[in-house]
Amino acid sequence: MKNKPVNDQKIQKLKKKRKKKKTWKKVVLVILLIILILIGLFSYRVYKNGGGISGILATIVGHDENTKKNLGEFRILILGISTDQEGVDLTDTIMVASYNPNTQKATLLSIPRDTYTGSTPSKATAYEKINALYSRRHRADETLEAVNEITGLNIQYYVVVKTEALIKLVDVIGGITFNVPMDMDYDDLSQNLHIHLKAGEQLLDGDKAEQLVRFRHNNDWTTYPEEYGDNDTGRMRTQREFVMQVVKQTAKPENIFKLGEILDIAKEYVVTNIDFNVAKDYIPYAVEFNTENLLNAVLPGENTDNNTSKVWVFIHDKTETKKLIQELFYDRDLEEPDENVEQPTNNTTVNTVTPNTTTTKSSIKIEILNGSGESSKLQKAQSQLEGAGFKVTRTGSTNTTAKTTIINKKDVSDILIKNMKDVIGAGDVSKSESSSSKVDVTIVIGKDYQ
Repeated sequence: MKNKPVNDQKIQKLKKKRKKKKTWKKVVLVILLIILILIGLFSYRVYKNGGGISGILATIVGHDENTKKNLGEFRILILGISTDQEGVDLTDTIMVASYNPNTQKATLLSIPRDTYTGSTPSKATAYEKINALYSRRHRADETLEAVNEITGLNIQYYVVVKTEALIKLVDVIGGITFNVPMDMDYDDLSQNLHIHLKAGEQLLDGDKAEQLVRFRHNNDWTTYPEEYGDNDTGRMRTQREFVMQVVKQTAKPENIFKLGEILDIAKEYVVTNIDFNVAKDYIPYAVEFNTENLLNAVLPGENTDNNTSKVWVFIHDKTETKKLIQELFYDRDLEEPDENVEQPTNNTTVNTVTPNTTTTKSSIKIEILNGSGESSKLQKAQSQLEGAGFKVTRTGSTNTTAKTTIINKKDVSDILIKNMKDVIGAGDVSKSESSSSKVDVTIVIGKDYQ
């Protein structure tokens, strides 16, 4: 009988322990339930935002399914500044870039660094070249104003990228694989610039990347071949294609872990007026951008030294510039390419158009769309055609297709069409004539293209 109180105490303790366990189980179950509900809500929002990495990022920054619909085309002026000459800071690279998150299309327009910005071309001076504007007072808004005047675009944002930023970014992401278009051999002791690269696809580190984008001509004054685009034209093309590869290869999933280092580089070597709240709205959709959806071009015009100072300047063609701007930044989002639908395989005429009386290769406007699934084939086809004397005015991508197709849109002569086919070594020829087409011939590169 004496042990009864002790036993009662033990029983009470056991009951309390059991009660606590039950309480904790309920708490854990409630927490798990809340977590599952939150995961479910997050997953649903990710799904509504398009899924994938883009959907996850859009959800994290607070977007809903209507946010992207309300975003317009984003346009920015990119200035690449060489800082190897103290206090000079000339602008080696000037490009207008645009990105539309709803169509996933983008554009790069190169502005020649010798572009004249004054009002009297006959009295042009080097001080009035567009690449000298930034060095005056280190104000990017002055260059931005000049570019808007030339293009008619209302660009609001700029980003100034110093040479060090390019070098360090390329090194941080482990280099950029790029097809160097020619042997490059140049030395400039005044700038401590030494360029020594061999032609061909290779992995470029930061130092070699700088050599690539700054190359203009060799020590013996030989330069890019005419079909590629000599001197500054060739350099601008190389710069555009390199930028495309930097974007593509920086956006690889594994580089997400290097974001901190990338941001540190930007903080030290990049100057911009982009508001963070604006940037964060576009980033979720830009991460899944396919660089094959990027059109690139150069401001039309000509180089001349027909002025009292005998200074070489680039005078842009106002009429052709207006046409190009309309095509690149406005018309592109209004028309869907015919190549997304099955093309006729016979000579049936879809629309009656005035026959193309053009007889020279260089006057035919050719568009190349990559449907091979391999990005390198687009560049190869473009090089082959331009090497043969043809003019490629537009490039892009389309749905993957097995067969290469050459589509005659403006009644180009059979002889020239056959010549194109012989150059690329593949292609079923068809006609799909359209008076509204911006090009004379569209070539869709298929898997059969080698």
